[in-house]
Amino acid sequence: MKLLFVGDVFGSPGRRVVREHLPHVIEERQVDLVGVNAENAAGGFGLTPPLAEDLFDLGAHVLTTGNHVWDKREIIDYLGSVHPESHERPRRIVRPANYPAGTPGFGIYEGTLPSGTPYAVLNLQGRVFMQSNDDPFRTADRLLTGVRAKVILVDIHAEATSEKMALGWYLDGRVTAVLGTHTHVPTADERVLPNGTAYQTDVGMSGPYDSVIGVEKELVIQRFLSGMPAKFEPARGDARMCALLIDCDASTGRATGVQRLMLGE
Repeated sequence: MKLLFVGDVFGSPGRRVVREHLPHVIEERQVDLVGVNAENAAGGFGLTPPLAEDLFDLGAHVLTTGNHVWDKREIIDYLGSVHPESHERPRRIVRPANYPAGTPGFGIYEGTLPSGTPYAVLNLQGRVFMQSNDDPFRTADRLLTGVRAKVILVDIHAEATSEKMALGWYLDGRVTAVLGTHTHVPTADERVLPNGTAYQTDVGMSGPYDSVIGVEKELVIQRFLSGMPAKFEPARGDARMCALLIDCDASTGRATGVQRLMLGE
């Protein structure tokens, strides 16, 4: 079977380029399972329920998030009203599983594809140079013990390359893929680890590349030059969709191949 994971969708340029490419990639590559990191879909900061619905309509099965998940307050009630047994769309938006107990929403989603293949998508957040949440390694251990699916996708939303790599090696052979998000720059280290786990340190941003990680470059440069605070605005030019395509054995969950995608307008 084939899995597709789309990196951080950033603002309207990211939504536009994903709308342009995702449906035909799903069709042409015969993709069975689609995950999309959507934490920056609303103006570069956060996610709203209507934008989540749009991404589901384009073919996403599960939306992952990260440290910006609460930037749009309307998502809090949207996720807070979801029950574990619900399979409706709000349940298919996952926030980092290692957030404190009582945080709205859930960090893992388990579903079944039309083919009958069960799958799970787990969202984790790193701790190096980021908020000090629960240990993502032990959170993964705890949650994976209860997962019945063999096909398991893990989004590790983290700043440090070393932390993402360490998690990839730690979970090698236990999940289908460990894919990094958050830094918005696609890395050229996609591979299948020895025990069958697909890995990429950062899938990259789906958004404007005429920018500094999605933000108007002049604003960021001025911030570095002056040290003064400034309101960041999403850039608009050179939108590209970054994603990783994964081949795997549905019966074992082991990945057999990976291909990095970057598709422009």
